[in-house]
Amino acid sequence: MTENIYASMRYHDGRAALDWLERAFGLERSVAYDGPDGNIGHAELRWGEGTIMIGTWRGEDDLRRPGQGWAYVAVEDIEGHLRRAREAGAEIVAGLDTQDYGRFYSARDLDGNLWSFGTYAP
Repeated sequence: MTENIYASMRYHDGRAALDWLERAFGLERSVAYDGPDGNIGHAELRWGEGTIMIGTWRGEDDLRRPGQGWAYVAVEDIEGHLRRAREAGAEIVAGLDTQDYGRFYSARDLDGNLWSFGTYAP
């Protein structure tokens, strides 16, 4: 087993989230498994070497609630990425900002999870 860290988010409609995250942010679907109710039980999206796991919210007993997730993604073409997100209807909550260590913007997805994108790669 390779040790790593993985982000995970829940969505009211996991299938719609998969499609939207691919279109808006350019993430690449690597796997998607249906749960017993026909919704997305588990899916993985990749960006470079990174992976985020998503799934459909399972109701009140599921501690991982839609809209409470946050992720940071390092991108090379920040202007192009922002343009793509806007064209897909992402809610841009912080436009391009320049700091000594890079350029950034932030957007909310379909369920309100916060995604920040920037040129800084830790």
